[in-house]
Amino acid sequence: MSPVSLLILGDGRFPSGGHAHSGGAEAAVAAGRVRDAATLEDFCRGRLVTAGLVAASLSAAAAAGYDPLILDDAADARTPAPALRRAARRLGRQLMRAVRATWPGSELEHLAAARPAGVHQPVVLGLAARSAGLAPQSAALAAAYDSVCGPVTAAIRLLGLDPFEATAVTARLGGDMEHVAAEAAGQAARLPVDGVDALPAASAPLLDITAEEHAAWPVRLFAS
Repeated sequence: MSPVSLLILGDGRFPSGGHAHSGGAEAAVAAGRVRDAATLEDFCRGRLVTAGLVAASLSAAAAAGYDPLILDDAADARTPAPALRRAARRLGRQLMRAVRATWPGSELEHLAAARPAGVHQPVVLGLAARSAGLAPQSAALAAAYDSVCGPVTAAIRLLGLDPFEATAVTARLGGDMEHVAAEAAGQAARLPVDGVDALPAASAPLLDITAEEHAAWPVRLFAS
């Protein structure tokens, strides 16, 4: 297992398309729920233990070798908002392009051929981790980190937030990310016995509602 591979996956310069998405932060800023570093941290913590936990468990399961097509269907079932499903598949397509160039492998080629319309980003992330030789918990950690760093990076642009304060938000959530990653990996390990029902289905209804509203905005800075 290479720690460098985990760093590459988590690097904001990795061309995964995440820079075009705010993870719900743009709608939260517009509604006044995210105003500064403190409210951004609250938003990210809530996102981490709901959507972030689901994403981390899907990534861990894919990294463990569970059928990615079944996981993609499970991701659909856990993403009730059509706008979020579309965003997840767009991000998955972009990530797939980057991963196939960086860590080419037959599993990635098979998945790309089987789902040409795109696969949910967390599933692709888990398969990327598997191709890079990472353990399921590392894949879960990458997904947990991704669920936080997207909104944090977006908040810098949306609020003119001090980048040092934004980085401090990410750092303060480090322990929470590790906890979510460990929980997700544990749940993913139960799949051979319990099937996809072992994966969490934590919901964030406000993220779902505002995602649909955000998708209808005539002018927006981020795709989601």
